[in-house]
Amino acid sequence: MGKISLAEAVKLKSVLTKRIHELEEEVRRVAFTTIEKGASPELGPRTLSIVETELETVRLDARILDRLMYRANIDHTIEFKGEEIAIVEAIELATQLRAKARLYKELSFSPKEEIQFSYAETTPVYRVALFNPEDYRLKALQAEKDAHKLSNLINAKNYAIQVNFNDENYF
Repeated sequence: MGKISLAEAVKLKSVLTKRIHELEEEVRRVAFTTIEKGASPELGPRTLSIVETELETVRLDARILDRLMYRANIDHTIEFKGEEIAIVEAIELATQLRAKARLYKELSFSPKEEIQFSYAETTPVYRVALFNPEDYRLKALQAEKDAHKLSNLINAKNYAIQVNFNDENYF
């Protein structure tokens, strides 16, 4: 059996997903034909049975690849900020850091104080930030840096890890 890097497996997973969708579309095309009443349908070079068989093979490969990728992401770790964490957790942490950066950026764009119109007829009402927007701009920058660093560590590790999968049918 061949070996591919985890990074190649991630790309291959995308290829397999696309191939599954293409084969599902082909099933829909080859399953029906239009003929005149009483005429015999003309079969193309790829029958429904052939396409179904190929589809099941690709689906099986996708499941096997998923299992291998999940196992590798659980069994292998990276060091981030002095802590060893499983790749699967690192992927989630990178996602959370990006979400944190987006939220902090949003807060950083807030004015410290702004007048609110139409809330009170005679008394001015203000919306006041209970935080310093500049602090959140800096926190957003740090969260983005951390997310980028973590993503780079994950990518580097993905190229170092090998999984047993034969990709010759797809690459």
